[in-house]
Amino acid sequence: KNHDLQVMARGIVLGLAMLGFSLQPLKVSDQIDLATQQRMQQREQQLSWEMTWLQQEVVHTMEEPQNRLFRTDMPFTTWEMGLFGAFAGALMLLFGLFCMSMQQDFDDGSSDESTSSSEEEEEDLANEWGEERLLEQINQWPVQCLAKRSKVVQALVEDLLHACHLLTSKTLLPRLEPCIGVGSAFEGWSSDHDTTVYNLLVPLKPPTGHSFHLELGTGGELLDRHGRVRVQLECVCQREQLLGYALCFLHHPEVKLGRHEGPDFLQYLCTHSYLDVEKTSCWLQLVVMNAWLLLPPSHRCKLRLLPASRSCKLRLTSASGRPLFIDILLGVQQGDSRIYLTSQEAEAGLTSSTMWLESCAVLEVLFFRVMARQAPRGSCHLECLQLFAHLVRGTSFSSYCLKTVVMHLLTTIPLSSWHRAHMVERLNDILHYLHRCLERKQLHHFLLGNKRVPAELLLPPAFQTASPPNLFQHMAQEQDAHAQALRDFGKLLPQPHVPLPQSPVRLLKHNCVS
Repeated sequence: KNHDLQVMARGIVLGLAMLGFSLQPLKVSDQIDLATQQRMQQREQQLSWEMTWLQQEVVHTMEEPQNRLFRTDMPFTTWEMGLFGAFAGALMLLFGLFCMSMQQDFDDGSSDESTSSSEEEEEDLANEWGEERLLEQINQWPVQCLAKRSKVVQALVEDLLHACHLLTSKTLLPRLEPCIGVGSAFEGWSSDHDTTVYNLLVPLKPPTGHSFHLELGTGGELLDRHGRVRVQLECVCQREQLLGYALCFLHHPEVKLGRHEGPDFLQYLCTHSYLDVEKTSCWLQLVVMNAWLLLPPSHRCKLRLLPASRSCKLRLTSASGRPLFIDILLGVQQGDSRIYLTSQEAEAGLTSSTMWLESCAVLEVLFFRVMARQAPRGSCHLECLQLFAHLVRGTSFSSYCLKTVVMHLLTTIPLSSWHRAHMVERLNDILHYLHRCLERKQLHHFLLGNKRVPAELLLPPAFQTASPPNLFQHMAQEQDAHAQALRDFGKLLPQPHVPLPQSPVRLLKHNCVS
């Protein structure tokens, strides 16, 4: 009985801790008993050994030794360890919700797989289904479930970044800002929810006494540019005089490492005074894995760091064995706009590790949020996009091209006409628009030079007046690419020789019944 009471009491205390954390910051005493201090020391020794192993795993990717990128002997103050405990209870709850979400998806996927045993059975089933049954099946695609998982993943990464901040708060290294969900999963659609990658952008801010200066390339068009981030020491003498403790590293370089723990920013994360993508990504990987080790362990979820040179790729596995993939990108904001230089994979021909790519991914997520607020209840635009993104897999059409088509149509066709009752017509519109773009070898980028872009996006003036780049430019320049695209478009149709208009329902029956 005493044991049961103890278990119940612990459960009540944990529940109250979670509730208290969700309502207001948890206040922690500055006093720690001897046993707790001993456990901290043991944990710190274990982290030191594991950190050495992690450095050995990633050091071969760098051109110069990185053994001081992150110091595992960094002392933890009493306040910092207390703050770890403050959000530990909430993180345990978050783990539970996350694992339940993954388990539910796994169960749904298992039931979907059991509905058919062979491709022949699927074809027979497709022939028997009518329009109403097929559209009902499409409407059950896990768009809502994807939105729920995206929120849980973002909350998990936020807590992970919170731990990273505590580990690096006493260093002269960049500050990790709250993450921003980008990409298809956070826009509300996915071509295949089994292999969905949850992309999160983490803005970087310079540490005290430093500043970022963006140098954008001028050879390419907007959104097709790359740039570099120059790191400079800045004078904080005035702040030193006002506050009395903010030493100016520009005029007092000899005290730079005396007042702070960890390596020097310019020396370890920069190449010739420019922020290095690969070095910074490697540093992020080391910090994230150390932060994970400090969080409350979960017997359900396992975290694995995947190889990557320009981001932090993670694989999170639930007890059922279903994996979930997270890709944490780094970015530097351009002024006060929603345009970032990001660490996304470099395009062909760009081999310099100091080159960052310009991205409007945050603006695109915002666009879909605006559409979700303005569209009537029961809108089918996400289901339409998800369906066609699934159909074009393995073809010369990228999912980004299909997303661009849908974005153009969302600002051309009244949102009231995107109700699920009009889904067949909207699918047909997407086919027509794509076919027309193929004939013209021209698909304009949505965000540039487009007067129909919602005002809520607050586009920079240069975007509003720019000439929109052609996403099908390669087709206009290469006849073989255009011919291949026409063949791929024909494969989307059950009978390629039948001219448009073609019933999208027949297309769906032929290609994708699940």
